[in-house]
Amino acid sequence: MEPDGGDTLLAWAARMRAEQPVWRDGSGIVHVFRHADVQRILADPATFSSDTVGRLSHGERQAPRGTLLLLDPPLHGKMRRLISRAFTPGLVAGLEPAITELTAELLDRAEGDRYDLVDVLANPLPVTVIARMLGVPGEDRMLFQGWADQLLNTDPDDPESVRAMEETAVGITAYLQTFIDERRRSPRGDLLGVLVEAELEGERLDDEDIASFATLLLMAGHITTSVLLGNTLMSLDRDPELFARVRADRSLVPAVIEETLRLRPPFTRIERVTTTEVSLGGVDIPENGLVYLWLLSANRDESVFEEADSFRLHRSNGKQAAFGHGVHYCIGAPLARLEGRIALDALLDRYARIEVDPEVRLSWHGTNVFGARRLPLRLERS
Repeated sequence: MEPDGGDTLLAWAARMRAEQPVWRDGSGIVHVFRHADVQRILADPATFSSDTVGRLSHGERQAPRGTLLLLDPPLHGKMRRLISRAFTPGLVAGLEPAITELTAELLDRAEGDRYDLVDVLANPLPVTVIARMLGVPGEDRMLFQGWADQLLNTDPDDPESVRAMEETAVGITAYLQTFIDERRRSPRGDLLGVLVEAELEGERLDDEDIASFATLLLMAGHITTSVLLGNTLMSLDRDPELFARVRADRSLVPAVIEETLRLRPPFTRIERVTTTEVSLGGVDIPENGLVYLWLLSANRDESVFEEADSFRLHRSNGKQAAFGHGVHYCIGAPLARLEGRIALDALLDRYARIEVDPEVRLSWHGTNVFGARRLPLRLERS
C-alpha cells in the first residue's frame, strides 16, 4: 500500500474507473476497475480461468487440488463440495464460544493503556482459531504466524523471495503431514480429521490436497480477519459520532463489518487468466493473458454505490466484492465475519475509549493488501 495509507492508490483507481476502466500496462497485464466488468469476469470461469499457475507456466506446473483459489470447474466444484462437508456453516457457528473465550484471553494479556492491536489481537486471534479448527497444538501459533507472514510477503518478481516461499510451503506440508497421518490412523472430529474422512463420488482427498487447503486457510484466513479488524477500527476512529452510535447500539456491529469490507477490502485485487482471445472494454486480450480484477475499485464504483467513498451504515452491500463472486466466493467469509464481530464487541465491552495513536506513524502492507501492518492504540478501560 502507498505510504499515505492508500489515498494515492484510491485516487488512481478512481481516475482509472473514469478514464481507462480496462487498461493494459507496459508488461501486458490487463487491469479491470469497474464493478460490472469485475462481476462479469468472476461469473465466467470458462473464459477467465483461476488456473494462473498451470496456464502461465504452459502446463509445466500445476496447483495442488486443495488450493481452491487456483482451480477451475468442474474440478473446483468437486473439491469445494468435498471441503464444504468439513467447513459447514454449523461448524463455523459452533466456534463462537471458543472465539469469544480466546478473544478475552488475548485481551487479558494486554497491559497498559497503549498497545498494538495487530500484536495483541488481530494476528493471534485468526491464527489460533485456524490452528484449533485444524486440530494442531495451540502452542504452535507463533510457527503458524511466521508461515502466514512469509507467504503473505512473497514477491513473485524476486527469485529469492519465491524460493523462500517454496521452502515455507515445504515446511508447512511436512508439519501437517504428521497430523494427517495421525488422523488416518485414529480419526478425530477436527477439521483435519473431517478432511481425511470426506468422500465424494467414492473419492477422498489425498495428503497433498489436505495440506494445500490447510495452507490456503492459514494464509487467506489469517490476513482477512487481521486486516478486517484493523480496518474496522480505523474506519470508526475517523468518525467519532459513528463510533459512539455503534458503542451504544451493538446491533450495528454487523453493518459496520460489512461496510468496512466494502470500503477497505483486505485484498485489493485478484487474478484471472484468459482461456481464449477475448475483447473487454475495447481492449483485446490474447489467450493466457493475465488480468487483474481490482476489488478495491469495484467496491467504490459510483454507478453501484451511492456516495461510494463515504462510510454509510445502512446501505445495501449485497453487491460488494470483498469476498469475490460466483463459484469462487470465499468459503471462509462466514468465519471472517464472525471473528470480526466478536472481536469488535469485545473491544467495545472492555474499553470506554479506543483511538488510533496519533503520535505513531503507521506502516502499511504492500499493494495487494489494504491495511496497516501495525495499529497502535490508546485506550481507556471501562
